[in-house]
Amino acid sequence: MNKKFISKKRKQRREKAPLVDALEQFAKHPSYQFHIPGHTGGKFTSKKFKNLMGKALTIDTTDEFDGLGTLHPATGPIRKAELSAARAFGAGRTLFLVNGSTAGNLAVAMGMTKKGQKVIVNRNCHRSILTGLIISGAEVLWAIPETLSDWGIWGEITPQQIEKMLKENNDVALVWITNPTYEGVVSDIKSIAEVCKKYNVPLVVDEAHGCLWKFCDELPMSALDAGADIVINSLHKTGGSMSQSSMLHISKNSKFNADAIEKALKLVHTTSPSMLLMASLDAARANLESDSGKAQIKMAVDNAKYLRKHIDGMKKISHLISTSEKFKTDVTKVFIKADGLTGTQLEKILETDFKIEVESSSDIGILILCNPGNTKNDIKYLIKALSKIDKTDYSKIYKPERRKHMPLCIPITEMSMRNAYYSEKENIKTRDAIGRICAEVIAECPPGISILLPGEVIREEHLPYLFNYKTLDVVK
Repeated sequence: MNKKFISKKRKQRREKAPLVDALEQFAKHPSYQFHIPGHTGGKFTSKKFKNLMGKALTIDTTDEFDGLGTLHPATGPIRKAELSAARAFGAGRTLFLVNGSTAGNLAVAMGMTKKGQKVIVNRNCHRSILTGLIISGAEVLWAIPETLSDWGIWGEITPQQIEKMLKENNDVALVWITNPTYEGVVSDIKSIAEVCKKYNVPLVVDEAHGCLWKFCDELPMSALDAGADIVINSLHKTGGSMSQSSMLHISKNSKFNADAIEKALKLVHTTSPSMLLMASLDAARANLESDSGKAQIKMAVDNAKYLRKHIDGMKKISHLISTSEKFKTDVTKVFIKADGLTGTQLEKILETDFKIEVESSSDIGILILCNPGNTKNDIKYLIKALSKIDKTDYSKIYKPERRKHMPLCIPITEMSMRNAYYSEKENIKTRDAIGRICAEVIAECPPGISILLPGEVIREEHLPYLFNYKTLDVVK
């Protein structure tokens, strides 16, 4: 075989995860460090923490040093890693986010919308979208999802809703949809994208919980493939990267200028980006593309189907079912409830009696993520635990909480979010706030969906969801 060809193959193999490779070389060839971070490779920290972190502290550095490249503008191995990510996800440009998807949402709002512009946003968006729009001053037109009342959650946004809103408002700057919902309900983004193109309005999709979709045919279509202009993926949620690391993708035919988005991102990004977080994004992308990574995703899908099949045989426990007639879901996100138990009770039972931690709970049910890192034995143990709960009366042992989660309230607003947030405020007891205008974002994480937003009239139906809030900021 030609030596030149062998050399080229080796080069390609080394560059599968260019940023990981660069960080590996950084670790192999340490230098005398007279720069940040001040722990200097773990030499200045507590021994207990150093022992816990192991070798991680020796490669905990930021950009601009030792040939690792820079984040803004992207150069060197960082640039190569972003280009690899763009290719893998089918984007025209991909930007690494080290302040979570929150940074991406803030950048889109601050860079792509202006004061007074109309933006269509789904009611169950993440609080970071609200934060960005408060800063930009854009006017929100709320797209109200269908409600799944029996489950206490929001459902899908339909293309018909978006078209109706665009017909009624000929000055909309962009449409911003969250897909999937936190619990895995999927909207028809392809049809929504077609509607947006018909009205020449760009589409942004917060696909934080759908980063696996591009790499498995049994999962829904990714928003980039469906025609969105900008897509934000939280790879740390299910894609295998470290907490706080995400990606912002700009489509190949996007109506947005990539450089303008990066400039907006610089306003909210740290100036000391973690190489660990960025390398974990590079590693996650490489793994998602690999045969073994795709096999693990397929196994996660199979495990979820296996779990759902066994839940179907239980008497008191049920799961949110995806139906083509009503709505679709991401099969790996299993939302379940048990007759006679609240979601918080069910979560407590699993945690206390079986050492099982779930993603979240509500007053109705719990959310279980069947991740690619979960084994078949993990799922079998979960099924065993649920089967025992299904046959046992726990209602007298575990008391329900008084607070409620996820209000399905349609906002009644009397002020713009920006004006309310920056208004003169007073802090009053929550029980005295009925009828007043809220002056802050109240959103529980997870899932980060607002109970109240600035400018919204506080109503009695909000009170059960404000159990932990003794006081609220209201417009004076």
